[in-house]
Amino acid sequence: MIRETYSAEETFDMGKRLGQAAKPGQVYTLVGDLGVGKTVFTQGVAAGLEITEPISSPTFTIIQEYEEGRMPFYHFDVYRIGDIEEMEEIGYDDYFFGNGICLIEWGNLIEEILPEDVIHITIEKDLEKGFDYRRITIEGMETL
Repeated sequence: MIRETYSAEETFDMGKRLGQAAKPGQVYTLVGDLGVGKTVFTQGVAAGLEITEPISSPTFTIIQEYEEGRMPFYHFDVYRIGDIEEMEEIGYDDYFFGNGICLIEWGNLIEEILPEDVIHITIEKDLEKGFDYRRITIEGMETL
């Protein structure tokens, strides 16, 4: 599925729809260049899960946990992961196979430990279509 957005608000709304449709145990990967809107999209996912606290990228902590919404939300940023052992140290399988949802920025870096039914999300810019244009590709999900 491919969706196009033309503003940060539309990107947020796309994430919000994903959060509203999310089911416990789902794992999403989120890939895109720096500054492409991964955090805005993730903030939308959190809003769709009815989380009201501020959402920021867990770049230096690897994971942020949000428990207040309609289900737990585990936001990973694995960009700085040196090897899979670091994921084992934080007990990734408890998150991946738990009752919440996981959204993993740069999930392509840990593909070998991801569940088979992971949902892949890619966000891309195309400056020829405008500064705020984003192409959002979602693989592993039929509709949104």
